[in-house]
Amino acid sequence: MPDLIVKKAAGARPIWFATKQSWPAVRAALPPAAAAFADANGFTPTAGRYLALPSPQGDIAGVLYGMGSDEARHIDPLAPGRLAGLAPEGVYKFANDPPGGRRARELAALGWALSAYKFTRYKKTDAAWPRLVAPEGVDAARVESVAGAMALARDLVNTPANDMGPEALEAAATALARQHKAAFSVVRGDDLLKRNFPLVHAVGRAAKQPPRLFDMIWGSKKGPRVTLVGKGVCFDTGGLDIKPSSAMLLMKKDMAGAATALALAKMVMDAKLPVRLRVLLPIVENSIAGDAFRPGDVYPSRKGPTVEIGNTDAEGRLILADALALADEEAPELLFDFATLTGAARVALGPDLPPFYTMDDALAADISAHGAAVADPVWRLPLWEPYGALLDGKISTLNNVSTGPFAGSITAALFLRRFVEKARAWVHFDIYGWNPSTRPGRPEGGEAQSARLLFDLLEERYPAA
Repeated sequence: MPDLIVKKAAGARPIWFATKQSWPAVRAALPPAAAAFADANGFTPTAGRYLALPSPQGDIAGVLYGMGSDEARHIDPLAPGRLAGLAPEGVYKFANDPPGGRRARELAALGWALSAYKFTRYKKTDAAWPRLVAPEGVDAARVESVAGAMALARDLVNTPANDMGPEALEAAATALARQHKAAFSVVRGDDLLKRNFPLVHAVGRAAKQPPRLFDMIWGSKKGPRVTLVGKGVCFDTGGLDIKPSSAMLLMKKDMAGAATALALAKMVMDAKLPVRLRVLLPIVENSIAGDAFRPGDVYPSRKGPTVEIGNTDAEGRLILADALALADEEAPELLFDFATLTGAARVALGPDLPPFYTMDDALAADISAHGAAVADPVWRLPLWEPYGALLDGKISTLNNVSTGPFAGSITAALFLRRFVEKARAWVHFDIYGWNPSTRPGRPEGGEAQSARLLFDLLEERYPAA
């Protein structure tokens, strides 16, 4: 990513934020010529309204940006990020505080950095982005780190499967581990059977690139154990229960869970949080070939329960089951998993609001609070235990899908819960991993939903020295 946030710069152009309530005071503080220009152009502080103010020499003297109402529920704290795509090249600074509470400056700066993201692997751009002087009290290095981690995840998700298969995703995870001097190992192909990861092997064995499990450990052995598990399905045909072509178009993003885990890991390692971090990525491609797993097959799992395959398009929960079982064996303090798991979650909450599941009420409240605080929203759904009976197998311990069409996201979470028992706290995030359209701080394309909020939570719980 380009250097978008700078610590200081002479001659930075001011940006004035205006709401309906603050506009009279903002206008009164402007130079008379600027106020007259704003009046002549009919500037009103509606959300997203932008006006460049000229200097007497014809240069840009500053910028007015409308934020709408002062009411917090109407304000998107990342909205100033839209300026990164509107303002001409140059260096800018905030002349007043954006509305939105105590973290408004930080989130506005982060929105600027996140909005400037472009995926340029296949279509280069010569666009030069405007830069922002870090507002007073804002840690520029932290903003750049978070934005860089998000860019890493976005690049991984946006890359199509012909260039982001299991080998490439493993290489990206390996590069991150080496960058931070983390220990890592990879189990591939038939070695998955020897090492007791039968579900990962079953899902990925039909692909040209063999399935694998990536395992990374970083930090002090004495630190609290925080483990991240990310679904790494590099492309999902649906298997023998093949998807229609319309449902396959975005299946390059089916590894967004793994990308999210790597983004969060990068934030944690950049910040040197005093934790013992582990990242587990089951990486596969769900392909169709003569040795593809079949509906009706029954497989053992690492933990022990046998699983009948009710649908080969419910493959993500299978590979996560083995990875979660491995993670659970060492009883981590916090265990988070991320997966583009169910369409049912999108039907319930749409693409922007991922559901999450946990039995820990205090942790759930903390997650919701941090999500709201950093504009990375999530919504808790219940692990409704009576629905667990829908997963009971007739010739096996479990079926990988329920016996009916209802509560698909909840039953998927209940399936995963069967493989976690020792972790002090476990949370499952059923993310979409994609922005359907561009908004401030959220360009269209791949997204690491929930990564920023969890970094904020971990920073608070385990502050760096």
